[in-house]
Amino acid sequence: MKKKFPALSFALALGLLADIAVSALVLHKYGEGKCYLALIPTAILCILFAAAVIFYSRNSMRQISKMNAHLENSAAEYMNTMPAPVAVLDENGVFVWYNQIFSEKIALGRDFFGINISECAAVNIDAVKNDGFSVCSVNDRLYRISAENFVKNDITLLILYFQDETEFFNLKRIIDETRKTVLIITIDSYHEIMQNAKESVKARTSVETEQLIENFMNGTNGFIKKTSANTFYAILEDRHLNKIIEEKFKILDEARQIKINENTSLTLSIGVGHGAETLAESERFARQCLDMALGRGGDQAVVKTESGYRFFGGVSKGVEKKSRAKTRIIANKLQDLIQNCNKVYIMGHAYGDLDSVGASAGLAGAIRLLGKEVSIAVDVKKNLASHLIDMVRVASGEDFFVPPTEAADNITENDVLIIVDTHNKDFIESRDLYNNAKTVVVIDHHRKTVNYIDNSVIFHHEPYASSASEMVTELIQYFRFDDDGVIPSCYADALLAGITLDTKNFVMRTGVRTFEAAAFLKKLGADTVAVKLLFSNSLDSYRRKTQIVASAKIHNNCAVAAADFKSDDIRLVAPQAADELLNITDVNASFVLYKTGDTVNISARSMGALNVQVIMEQLGGGGHQTMAAAQIKGASLQEAFKQLIKAIDDSATA
Repeated sequence: MKKKFPALSFALALGLLADIAVSALVLHKYGEGKCYLALIPTAILCILFAAAVIFYSRNSMRQISKMNAHLENSAAEYMNTMPAPVAVLDENGVFVWYNQIFSEKIALGRDFFGINISECAAVNIDAVKNDGFSVCSVNDRLYRISAENFVKNDITLLILYFQDETEFFNLKRIIDETRKTVLIITIDSYHEIMQNAKESVKARTSVETEQLIENFMNGTNGFIKKTSANTFYAILEDRHLNKIIEEKFKILDEARQIKINENTSLTLSIGVGHGAETLAESERFARQCLDMALGRGGDQAVVKTESGYRFFGGVSKGVEKKSRAKTRIIANKLQDLIQNCNKVYIMGHAYGDLDSVGASAGLAGAIRLLGKEVSIAVDVKKNLASHLIDMVRVASGEDFFVPPTEAADNITENDVLIIVDTHNKDFIESRDLYNNAKTVVVIDHHRKTVNYIDNSVIFHHEPYASSASEMVTELIQYFRFDDDGVIPSCYADALLAGITLDTKNFVMRTGVRTFEAAAFLKKLGADTVAVKLLFSNSLDSYRRKTQIVASAKIHNNCAVAAADFKSDDIRLVAPQAADELLNITDVNASFVLYKTGDTVNISARSMGALNVQVIMEQLGGGGHQTMAAAQIKGASLQEAFKQLIKAIDDSATA
């Protein structure tokens, strides 16, 4: 038809033109009277041409209709014979069509027509629509499912395409499982615990430790190498590491069964460089994790994750280091730093207590003797040691204490900022002061947390120390004062108050060096009676404390109390109530909840049988094994109480 119509139309057109020419000649020769005879053929040719056009148009439409039908049949046949499963769902998720391979691979020969997809496979339709794809397991195969919307005549259909990626995921799983990870294992305080041990004990301990670590590596295809007397390097695949993590590093418990003497057990610290791209990066991650483990007191394993760190163990008390070589080196370096700066600013943690303010005041008194100007940034209104601040002001005749905003505005690049009693950026007194400081020094005894200050020129961190005041006392002993330089007794009182607070009157977390520091302060003229008066409360405060104690409930050998009242001294009364609850028989730990604004605060205390730091870390807090705290924002007391109970239960089953 395509060939016949152009020829016919061309002939008719030529005939029409010829007839018009003839009509023109007739008109010219015979006039109008004979012209109508010449127009008859013209009319006939026009009718024929019009008929030809109509006939061709009808045949063209018929041909196009046939072609469309052919294409639709071809598309349906193509969809039906596609090598991948395809299904069509209506707007309710019901199957209305699927191809042959879908019937074989997905339906397994069953009839899915009229059945909702949720009854056949766990396909997340919302994820497919929003993200463009979803991965689903069907009949022990993994499919990547994508979708396409089809809308026609107010009918909405969803076309699902199933791409079998089982082999890809199997290969990815093999690669993930065989990825190599570096572990660094160290014996905590090895030189201190072996210092006075007999050679036979050293040899026995060495053999038992190596056997323990070899057994730890049994069942894996990794290897371990001893690099020093107390350090081991291991490399193993992630599939074996995952099993070790599931068992919560039981080697830590087994290591504590090795006794150096009657009172000392062996403990290990393990850094795991998990998730690295290369072995070099894994080794670097492992060192970071090991530093974190040692900074938290040892006896634990730390695994680096995408969001931070995971901690395992940490139930033993840190072993006190008897050597002061590190303290002497840091004291000399700190003094040189102070003497080469213009001014020194000192800052503790928010809502400073006797340890934070006492360490700051004691250090300020020593720096003043070195002839340097010093200021202590502290919010007097939001402080738990206002009595100590007033005492230092009156006794010293100087006022070192300035508002944090004023310190942040005045600090220059030639000044030094010393942060005491905290190393966490979230807990410092003023974030602006820290951000404006160019030279930062950290002195802290709390176990290391994730968000620690990482830009300090000196990071003096000793988790075995009882308090920041003890650490400052040791440092100032090595300061080189003039011959007539003597630290006034009021600063000794401040330091002794800080030690007394964190040791609970020299009961908790005390070591030989704690009493040596107290003896040094006593030589400086510290008055124990004056220190005792700093802990006195009013009668109303005492009543509020007893009210909290009376409301306590016992859960899993833990005393939990909630202060459902408001008072100006609640931040002071609540920790004291937590201390009092430890005097109850069979109570291993105490927790006191109280609310300030929209935040629920939790003070946690322990006698050492239970690690309250681990419990508080589950709630976003931290601290020590025997003293910790947490803050839960936007929660009610009842909600926080439930979260605390869950954390206690999780810790008991860990």
